[in-house]
Amino acid sequence: MHQTLSSRGIMPRLVVGAAIVDDLIRPTTLLSARRTAPAELAGRWELPGGKVEHGEHPLGALHREIGEELGVGIEIGALLEGPLAGRWPLGNRYVIQVWLARVTRGEPHPLQDHDVLLLPPKAQLVDVPWPLRALPIVLAAGPLPSYPIQPSPPLPTVVHNSGDNAPH
Repeated sequence: MHQTLSSRGIMPRLVVGAAIVDDLIRPTTLLSARRTAPAELAGRWELPGGKVEHGEHPLGALHREIGEELGVGIEIGALLEGPLAGRWPLGNRYVIQVWLARVTRGEPHPLQDHDVLLLPPKAQLVDVPWPLRALPIVLAAGPLPSYPIQPSPPLPTVVHNSGDNAPH
């Protein structure tokens, strides 16, 4: 029998994420970021965000993480309700809460733990190589077309990080 951390009395660590869209009511794009670290996640695509520190409020953590990772300020919209008390499972060690968000200050750049940002229109979200456990969250960000998109034009790249994150 497979046991989860919560079934053994260990609470999974809370992670927060932002489904950054162009419009909180009628989104047409969703920002995705390619990981560079840690090594086991490098090359995978995700919604930006990160771990909630001890004593930190989840929304405070979300603002902090987006500022650190992308260098922008955001307006937070609706919570994308997951199946575990509003959260989404990320394996046995983590659960994630994800909110819709819109950039209100700055331009997103991959400053920390990412090297490329994509801003695909919602019709091309299926073309982003999301990890399987991220797909339900991406789908919750809004309706996707139920038909195959053939052929797909290249996904728009927002910016590439040269890998040098040190200030100049």
